[in-house]
Amino acid sequence: MAAMIPVAAQPEPAAFDAEVRQKGLAHLNKKGFPLDQPLPPKADIEPYWRACLTDLHQAYSGVCAYLGVFFERVMGGGSVDHFIAKSTHAGLAYEWSNYRLACSTMNSRKREYSDVLDPFYLAPDLFRLQLSTGHIYPNPNVQAVPMRLVEETIERLGLDDPPCRELRARWYQDYLEHGLPADYLKRKSPFVWHEANRQGLL
Repeated sequence: MAAMIPVAAQPEPAAFDAEVRQKGLAHLNKKGFPLDQPLPPKADIEPYWRACLTDLHQAYSGVCAYLGVFFERVMGGGSVDHFIAKSTHAGLAYEWSNYRLACSTMNSRKREYSDVLDPFYLAPDLFRLQLSTGHIYPNPNVQAVPMRLVEETIERLGLDDPPCRELRARWYQDYLEHGLPADYLKRKSPFVWHEANRQGLL
């Protein structure tokens, strides 16, 4: 999963076409918005994508694509992130392949910006983690261009802010102090698990 390691795109749910895509495309057509164009400024479109949030949560095992931590659906902290912003490409507002499961904090930080790496097309091992502090940073061995993209993603999403650091450090500390099974850590905090595994600490 992420914060960040690659996320494998999951297949579209059976009900998606009827519940989201067809309703959405009909809505755009009725409004007269071209599918391959940006939405007009301040255009308001129907959020039919909300109908698939439970499916999205299940498909991606409840893990935020950007923060890389499991969140409970019932707590209302999940959202559909349109990776390519709906404001810039109207037709992608109702496309499953453009959706990333995101906690509401990460979604609100990403907004319509395009300088965030896509978890679906992420090269492995771009991000590193200091497990004791939760500090996230670019792999020092990557080349200059991808390193800058990693830095921009960390900066845009605030992935290295104190609350994010504390969350990652706490997951690893809980694993150590309470003897949590490694598989449990992998399900609940996949990036922490990935880095602990890479560092030979599991």
